[in-house]
Order: sequence, then C-alpha cells, then structure tokens
Amino acid sequence: MELKGKEIFIRMLEVGDAPALARLETENRDFFQAYTPSRDEAFYTVERQQELLKQMEKRKAADQEYWFGIFLAKNGELIGKITLSEVMRRHLQSCWIGYYLDKRHNGKGYMTEAVRLVVSYAFSELKLHRIEAGVMPHNLGSIQVLKKAGFHTEGINKKNVRINGKWEDHVHLAIINEED
Repeated sequence: MELKGKEIFIRMLEVGDAPALARLETENRDFFQAYTPSRDEAFYTVERQQELLKQMEKRKAADQEYWFGIFLAKNGELIGKITLSEVMRRHLQSCWIGYYLDKRHNGKGYMTEAVRLVVSYAFSELKLHRIEAGVMPHNLGSIQVLKKAGFHTEGINKKNVRINGKWEDHVHLAIINEED
C-alpha cells in the first residue's frame, strides 16, 4: 500500500526499512531530541530499529498502531515517519497521530501532505472517527501543519508528557471524520 502526494508518498514501514530509519534517527538526533522522550544509545542502531519495527508489526496486526514512512517521490529517500497510535475501538474509534521530518526538509509542505494522506487513510480505511494530537506550545510549525490538515485546537494538556526529564504542556488538537 502506497499513498501518493505531489512531492512525497507514504507507506507502512517494514523491518527492511530499519537501516534507513536508523540513519534518519541518527542524522536528526539533536533536532528530534527537543520534542521526544530521552533515548539510549541502542535506539540509534539498525538492530534496535529492526526490533521496534517487528513490535510495530504485531501492534498493527492487533489494530493498535500503524507506522508510515514518508518518502520523497523523486528518489524514494525516507525523510520522516508518521504514526497512528493508541487506536481505540468500540465506542471511541479514535487514535493519536505523531510525526517527525528530517530537519533538511522542514518548511517545504511535505509534512502537511503526509498528515493529510494519513488522515484520509485513517478515516476511509481504518474507519476511525477521531484523530488527536499533542504538540508542545512552542512548536508552532507542527501546530500549523495540523491546522492546515484540518485539525482544530481543543485546549492545553498541562504537564502531560515527560520530555528530556521535564513534564511539558501540550496543545491538544483533533480532527473528526465528518463523513462518519
């Protein structure tokens, strides 16, 4: 399954993507660290990425989590990752979206394109009703990505995610499947 945009395409990540994912994580280590929980040295190895991708495949099979790679259309380079996690069924039909993009490709519209593709997939294929996101208030670029993709702000979650040893506030955004 490959979802095509104008400049990028997305597809589910596979164990074979571990080397490219390890490269992406390593090359952007300092850039990503400002927005992610602390990671140990092993996280940046191909072997650890393979383990994580194998775990994700199990969660995907259980309809709990989906990881997509963001690839440049012109050359197939992996430049980012976008996830749908904590999938809830029954009365909720919801999940959380998370993402990151290689620092060299920020500001080009690629992430907005990827978010739109994943939201469309989540609503049409996974039949979800609601997708939520949490963004640190100073990450204005990420907030803009979500708003351009149709998300609305619902409020502030106070001190809800531990980032680099400190509890951080997050702007809570969501999008509803209006077809549902």
